Amino acid sequence: MQVLQNGRFAVSTWSLHWLLGTVYAYSADPGKSAAPKQPYGPGGAALIDMPAALAARGIHRLEVCSFHLPSLDAAYLSELSDAMASSNVLFQTLLVEDGDPSDPETAERDVRWMAEWIDIAAALGAQRMRVIAGKQKPVQENLARAARNLGWLAEKAEGSNVRVVVENWFDLLPSPVEVNWLLDRLNGRVGLNGDLGNWAAPAKYEGLADIMGWAEICHAKADYGTGGLDADDYRKCLEMCEKAGYAGPFTLIYDSPFFADEWDGILLQKQFIEGFLREAPARSIA
Repeated sequence: MQVLQNGRFAVSTWSLHWLLGTVYAYSADPGKSAAPKQPYGPGGAALIDMPAALAARGIHRLEVCSFHLPSLDAAYLSELSDAMASSNVLFQTLLVEDGDPSDPETAERDVRWMAEWIDIAAALGAQRMRVIAGKQKPVQENLARAARNLGWLAEKAEGSNVRVVVENWFDLLPSPVEVNWLLDRLNGRVGLNGDLGNWAAPAKYEGLADIMGWAEICHAKADYGTGGLDADDYRKCLEMCEKAGYAGPFTLIYDSPFFADEWDGILLQKQFIEGFLREAPARSIA
């Protein structure tokens, strides 16, 4: 597999939501408030400090959930971008966490709202902006509506150096059939962030093998049980990435109460994937 500039690993701020605490629920719905809330407690660190925290742990790619941005003012965006640069951390993806391009009633409103985030992503120096493909049932009219609106969004992003990507997530994309149809229809204008944890086993394994050839980035989420990380599941997911020829970065998604310190889960997953990648030559010989 190719070696990527800034390394093979990223961290999403979702993996640190207990540490970061406060969220700002920016929404396409004008009736909803983006006032700060603390559903995960007060937290113990600020987003501006995360690039240095990642670099100290040998990780040089960051993904930021939109609801973790405490301000959308130009001055703050510039400050965060400077913090990334000073720590040699790449802003891999801005994760836009609201909106539904497939909704028959609100899709046009929502996709216009999503378009407003392109300038924010560009100001942050983000390579990509991940948006929700759709939350409606995967019937043809909803898929077609999503394709039309996502294509429009991709046009709006042209010239910004920000690439729009979607994820195998929510009701519109429950299987590779819908993912492949949508990406085929968009004809390369929109990319894929493949998530290892959004679909259920055992069907997800062949499903991932079927879509990860599209993927530019990957949310490498691990499942945890009472005994800790589900190694068999994680390995099978990584094998499906390998089967599909995926050679991009792995974004470490830790979302479990198993470790009190979220960094422990993040670094365990990094160690697991590093071990898997080291074994690659032996697998290819076998």
